[in-house]
Amino acid sequence: MMKVAAVVLALALGASADVLKIPMKKLDDSEFVQRIRMDRAARAVNKEVGDSGDIVISNYQNAQYYGEISVGTPAQTFQVIYDTGSSNLWIPSKDLSGNRGKNKYDHDASATYTADGDSFAIEYGSGPLSGYYSIDTVSMAGLAVENFQFAEATDVSGLGAAFSAGKFDGIQGLAWDAISVDGIPTLFGSLCDNGKLDACVFSFNLKNDEDGELLIGGIDESAYTGEISYVPLKAENYWEIALDGVQVDGEDMTNCTTAIVDSGTSLLTGPTADIEALAKKVGAHSFIAGEYIMSCNSDSPDIDFVINGQTYSFSLDEYTIKDGPICLFAAMGLDIPSPAGPLWILGDVFMRKYYSIFDRDNSQVGFAAKA
Repeated sequence: MMKVAAVVLALALGASADVLKIPMKKLDDSEFVQRIRMDRAARAVNKEVGDSGDIVISNYQNAQYYGEISVGTPAQTFQVIYDTGSSNLWIPSKDLSGNRGKNKYDHDASATYTADGDSFAIEYGSGPLSGYYSIDTVSMAGLAVENFQFAEATDVSGLGAAFSAGKFDGIQGLAWDAISVDGIPTLFGSLCDNGKLDACVFSFNLKNDEDGELLIGGIDESAYTGEISYVPLKAENYWEIALDGVQVDGEDMTNCTTAIVDSGTSLLTGPTADIEALAKKVGAHSFIAGEYIMSCNSDSPDIDFVINGQTYSFSLDEYTIKDGPICLFAAMGLDIPSPAGPLWILGDVFMRKYYSIFDRDNSQVGFAAKA
């Protein structure tokens, strides 16, 4: 297991004190693969679809990257998934039984806590997560939002065994206010609205063999080379963009025209039939419960995602995760019904290859080659 820092450092870049880094800790790949297999009923790529057809929230059990957030006065720290596929903050409550090793929020120990008490509930594909709302000072990368409403989780059964064994405590959503459960204002949106950022932008530099970074309030010009290719959003809900195509050797592998860029999903996902065809094309073989495996040394072609006329290519090493003598094909099928779907989810596999910028000011995402 790789060594990771125990704390998050908030470091200013350049002349601005409002551009701050959050190191993103990464699980070892072998542990990540084991985590996937711990609970097949609720994979990291599973999304729960509500009655309206909107995707409610990601299932985060196997997410690879997590960072720190603080709540209360004095600060209580938590490891959270910084997730562009949801909008709420929830952390474990001291009233949550079991789950040893998790950091749990004690509102009685905070001088800035205000009781709310309204119930909070999210329904996952594998079961419920619920609790109640509270109000306190919440800090992300050292930037504080006072009187912020978030959820204390008291029932995490919907996350299954993989959560209790996981390295993270909760979820910090980075999507838009429009998909926030109960219409709660988002933390990033609150920082923007309160004028605490020079630019309402955040950017991820996720890495393969080391911890990555989340930059709040700007772009790290040292993290990429060449030009940034920006893509306008189709809607201000998830970070949803148009997808021109998914190709192998110039052959189109999908008719789906929508994708979301989701840091809370570890793998790539697409319509089940498309993933089956894609797996066959690159030489991956069905194993169990939607999982595909393949030789790590096969002579497999690249997979190309075409977005806004730009091609984003992935080689065998980049679309697989090594697990001993074999490789896991890092794509899984997921059929999301209309009107929300069908869609592709460009998760951490995509974001590891390309520096990813999320621009709230201009309703766009940007991608650039890593430095």
